Amino acid sequence: MLAPARRQGAAAAADVIVIGAGLAGLAAAHHLIDGGLRVTVLEGADRVGGRMATDSVAGFRLDRSPALLNTSYPALGHCSALRGLPLAPVAPGAVVRAAGRGYRVGDPRGARAAFSPVRAPIGSTLERARLGATLSRLAATPVPRLVARPETTAALALGLRGFAPRTVEGFLRPLLAALLCDPELVTSSRVADLVLRGFARGRTCLPAGGAASLPRALASALPPGTVRLGTRAARVAVNAVLTEDGTELPCRGVLVATDARSAAALLPGLRIPAFHQVTVIHHAAPSAPPLREPALVLDADRTGPVSHTLPASAVDPTRAPAGLALVTSVVLGPPPDGDDDKAIRAHLAELYDTSTDGWELLALHTDAQAVPAMPAPHDLRRPVRLLSGLYVCGGHRGTSTVQGALHSAGRAAAAALRDLAPAGHPGRRDNAA
Repeated sequence: MLAPARRQGAAAAADVIVIGAGLAGLAAAHHLIDGGLRVTVLEGADRVGGRMATDSVAGFRLDRSPALLNTSYPALGHCSALRGLPLAPVAPGAVVRAAGRGYRVGDPRGARAAFSPVRAPIGSTLERARLGATLSRLAATPVPRLVARPETTAALALGLRGFAPRTVEGFLRPLLAALLCDPELVTSSRVADLVLRGFARGRTCLPAGGAASLPRALASALPPGTVRLGTRAARVAVNAVLTEDGTELPCRGVLVATDARSAAALLPGLRIPAFHQVTVIHHAAPSAPPLREPALVLDADRTGPVSHTLPASAVDPTRAPAGLALVTSVVLGPPPDGDDDKAIRAHLAELYDTSTDGWELLALHTDAQAVPAMPAPHDLRRPVRLLSGLYVCGGHRGTSTVQGALHSAGRAAAAALRDLAPAGHPGRRDNAA
């Protein structure tokens, strides 16, 4: 880190400099500005959003990351710029492919197959009733009670929550693997409980218009000139940031809101977690009847590379041009056979119960550091205040989800406001009761 800035006569152009214009950094900037502080956001790339990027290809909108959200995320309502964000809901529950059959599970309308003429429920009527009752109890359980439960892995905890074994293997295991991007479910059971609670309370959804719509909404609602693109921080101190071009920017505090590895480079001693690699694949397909059901499709058998897939344009029509469909699929790990999508299309043909011979590969993105791992024991509230004037936020400080990133931004901004807010502001530390 920098030694404290010594330009005694230099007035800080910003009270707080935020490093990184991803979701966490932009949300933190909103909270800080609402608290009366002057803020500058530095972003090394030529766009905002970090990993929440959307590319335009031949009229399609293609996300680079698996951007599944949930309408139950509290943090979406805590920032005014996101309260009116249009969300495209996925059909309730999910369609599970098992032993060549398609089953709708977790849908209050009943177990109705979406893609297969063979219609049979997973498990007995009693098991389906137990699933509904257990999810309802989970939805009603307060968060403090959930996080107070004994901690183990998500895989082991599923057997302790009152679910039938066939329900676990046929629905909950593939669902949690998709939501956590963790195929082996070594994630902390506390994180898994929180994610499953959110699934039970709300609707899985996509950001309308692509994942990039979230950071764009946050950035556009900030005062003009707040975000500086193409400006990369090289070193930080509690009262200055040195950029890579040698410019020293004075301030009263610095909030590092980058990914975990970049944050550790600026903040020596910060722990770097392990990561889950994720590959996102987009195909253009004819707009055929099997692709019109806006459902999340899960592979319970794990017989192919695809963990989950959905007809993205059936969920959000803005993602594909008229007359074509966009199918977005996720492999939890590296792509099979390099960039060859033959094995992926073969698996998708089974999952959708339709021929994929005419499908066109539009894009394949793989990211070895897509999702910070959250194995047990996992601290859901890692420190966001390192010392007065130096803060850090991001999904790696809590849970590796959109909710986690936004929640950590609120925590870090609150800590900064307690230290730096104008006299008389209710968040200032010396005003606290």
